[in-house]
Amino acid sequence: MKKICVIGGGAAGMAVAVMLARKGNTVTILERGERLGRKLSATGNGQGNVTNVHMGSGFYFSDDPDKVARILARFSEGDTVEFLESMGGIFLPDARGRVYPAGRQASAVTDLFRREIERLGVDVVFGAHVNSVTYAEDFCLKWEGGQMHADAVVLAAGGKAAKNFGTDGTAYALAQQFGHTVTPLSPALVQLRCDPKEVRGLKGIRVDANLTLMRDCKQIFATRGDVLFTESGLSGDAVFRASSYAQKGDVVMLDFLPDVPKERIHAAFLRGGALCVVHSGLGRMLAAKGDPERLVKCFPLTVTGTLGFDYAQVTRGGIPLGETDENLMSMLRKGLFFAGEILNVDGVCGGYNLQWAFASAHAVSEGI
Repeated sequence: MKKICVIGGGAAGMAVAVMLARKGNTVTILERGERLGRKLSATGNGQGNVTNVHMGSGFYFSDDPDKVARILARFSEGDTVEFLESMGGIFLPDARGRVYPAGRQASAVTDLFRREIERLGVDVVFGAHVNSVTYAEDFCLKWEGGQMHADAVVLAAGGKAAKNFGTDGTAYALAQQFGHTVTPLSPALVQLRCDPKEVRGLKGIRVDANLTLMRDCKQIFATRGDVLFTESGLSGDAVFRASSYAQKGDVVMLDFLPDVPKERIHAAFLRGGALCVVHSGLGRMLAAKGDPERLVKCFPLTVTGTLGFDYAQVTRGGIPLGETDENLMSMLRKGLFFAGEILNVDGVCGGYNLQWAFASAHAVSEGI
């Protein structure tokens, strides 16, 4: 039986703690906040999109996609559902393959973990913002007001996105103390900025649209879904998916009537009622720009940036997978493991990042 310390009480940290405790290990979670699973409780717009039935490494960005594929193969989306249901939940897919708890409450997923952690006797220390991890005969972890020793350490403290949940990027320094590097960091699954003048008066309008991301006149990405106009640009699930591929200077092309052919739109214009087929505010804006018949099917907005880490769901970049073995143990310090967002792996919108949290936790639990 080993004494293991898990730094971070998010999805990956709680999952690895449960997996290790079920194997009879003594596990302690060090959480800098006052509650476990704060970010998990907000996932999927509060509905808890935990995985996706359409799974594969092609939905992820990483320095080692082959290793991502191998780790996902060892703990599939079906394994995630089985694992979560072993704690008492019921999880069901929607028409797009996104898997949710039956009650559509993300907080219920967090409650399953909290209850299981308590049942297994996992010790949880709140307010423990670890600032030092060293190794002599074992690991020594220190934070203001406390310290502890462990045979193995799992660094599952998240990335730099959404610092209101306690993930402000300071955890990377713990890995750097052992010589690890950190790839360039950028926000992902985040709202896109554009020229405010181009969206003036549209704030709050939500449409079901086809979204195509163009770069140098070439299509980079295309999807369909909700597009929400904001004061500074675009939000919505289609935009979050596109943000994983977007760069400053790219052009977002929006088709506001994806199910309506151009001929039918042309006929509506001839009858004088075309501006009534879209939201009135959107129709007025298209008319003001001229050529609304064309713009309703092909409305361009130039990306000027994103809202940044504070508003991002995940972080792109992190500890390179190339600095870990097949069980995500450090190649530089035996007994130091990584799980979840702190690694240089991020997925597209739709449950893929939580699947990585659970699959990476499984790899770590097997390694330990």
